[in-house]
Amino acid sequence: MAYTTINKSTDYFNTKLYTGTGSSNAQTGVGFQPDWLWIKNRNNTQRHNILDAVRGVTKRISSNTTDAEATNSYLLSSFDSDGFTLGTDQDGFGTNTNGNTYASWNWKAGTSFTNDASSTGIGTIDSSGSASDTSGFSIVSYTGTGSAGTIKHGLSTAPVITLIKTRDGTTTNWNFLTYQIDGSCDELALNLNSEGKTDRSITAPTSSVFSVDTAADRNGNGVSIIAYCFSERKGFSKFGSYAGNGNADGTFIYTGFKPAWVMYRKTNSGDYWNIHDTKRDTGNISGRILGANANDAEVDTGRIDILSNGFKQRTDNGVNNGSGGSYLYMAFGQSLVGTNNIPATAR
Repeated sequence: MAYTTINKSTDYFNTKLYTGTGSSNAQTGVGFQPDWLWIKNRNNTQRHNILDAVRGVTKRISSNTTDAEATNSYLLSSFDSDGFTLGTDQDGFGTNTNGNTYASWNWKAGTSFTNDASSTGIGTIDSSGSASDTSGFSIVSYTGTGSAGTIKHGLSTAPVITLIKTRDGTTTNWNFLTYQIDGSCDELALNLNSEGKTDRSITAPTSSVFSVDTAADRNGNGVSIIAYCFSERKGFSKFGSYAGNGNADGTFIYTGFKPAWVMYRKTNSGDYWNIHDTKRDTGNISGRILGANANDAEVDTGRIDILSNGFKQRTDNGVNNGSGGSYLYMAFGQSLVGTNNIPATAR
């Protein structure tokens, strides 16, 4: 049996670096049409911009704010077959400012679905979206009811992480829901670094649906909501937790593949969401980080090694690897050996 069915991870996830021009700016070389596009300015203080094909090219939300969805026709012009085309970015919101450098993180979903819950018997709240069951990623749009319910996610296995944001109504935190920390439902706020995890009484996802309670920030009555669902795929994605050891010869986290993108965050107290990728740092030590919860420019303080089968912390800093610290991580990357029998190697 093959180790993984994903021989080429860049068919489903890729990082693209570029420089802004202030005018129409086509980016190619992603390798696919991105359905979820996350852009951050590297050298200046600007907000994160999250766009997706389900909501449409003009609809922007930001991981570092509680803001509702904004409509900006000049941030992004189109999702293209091999990348995307940026607009003029006329008010400096952070996708294409002339001379500024950017990181874009691109995920593919690709198969559209619509679910009328009363007709199909799947879930209790109608949903629609785009999903890639191969890579275990889906984008789900739904309207809250204010009553606890279940929502079709479009995958064949239960999501390990569900990331939820209201699109309209009052400003709300990002909900980062996972069962990976201690077996119960834990919530973190992607836009905050001021608090640790909070336990929630929400039923675990199944192979067909995820659950929501009555909370306004994930199921407000009449509120439009977007969810990003992630299910692990061997050799491509891994989501889990690790314990810090407070040592510069830090904790090793096994993923089973060479990560191309890693995000981690301390969960037993407040701290930053740190993002690394192998395009901004092409060798070890990988130090360049962007914080999902902050509009800060890139800093070189991260200190991890990207290895052929995981990543290793290289600092005793509490943000990464503090003694007694509990940490959550997400990783996407290149398989060790796929069906084509081509191995990945350490950097």
